[in-house]
Amino acid sequence: MAIDNLKKLEKLINSELSSKIQNSSIKNGELLIEINENNLIEVLQFLKSNEKCKFRQLIDIAGVDYPEEEKRFQLVYLLLSHERNERIKLSIKFQSDEIINSITKIFSSANWMEREVFDMYGIKFKNHPDLRRILTDYGFKGHPLRKDFPLTGFNEVRYSEKEKKVIYEPVKLEQNYRNFDFESPWEGTNYIKEIKNLKKDG
Repeated sequence: MAIDNLKKLEKLINSELSSKIQNSSIKNGELLIEINENNLIEVLQFLKSNEKCKFRQLIDIAGVDYPEEEKRFQLVYLLLSHERNERIKLSIKFQSDEIINSITKIFSSANWMEREVFDMYGIKFKNHPDLRRILTDYGFKGHPLRKDFPLTGFNEVRYSEKEKKVIYEPVKLEQNYRNFDFESPWEGTNYIKEIKNLKKDG
């Protein structure tokens, strides 16, 4: 029954937004709609306000990086309809230098989600009310979820009790040598054995 409802929804969306839908498919019980980034605002407004859709909650905005492709980035918008008990995914692909329209005026919850995408991928959003990093520190360089982000050679950030501020220092992965006691806990550690031996000798 759920699949039948998704097929009806897919047909409705394709008929109402025929010129704006690049592709649609149902996989794993979910409807995925692929559109051009220029149509993002109009399609989202339709999905939210149309009485047969009612996708009034934005669950998440997920980013994907394909550095080998011309359209390097993909954003997937996950929407939920409480009335219909259905979810839908809206996907756009675009080049790394493109600026995407912010959807904060449609879904206020997109504010922090778009900031996270900006921080992790470096994707910029047009007309965002406060586009700045949200997970990394102010002076952080690079975007950690990009595929070309180096795994070594960066500084780590920590709070210094001595200097009473956040400091940067080279990443240290070294571990000091430790003298582990691999004796069975039932036999006891060396100092217990020594005490037992002293008692026997005494």
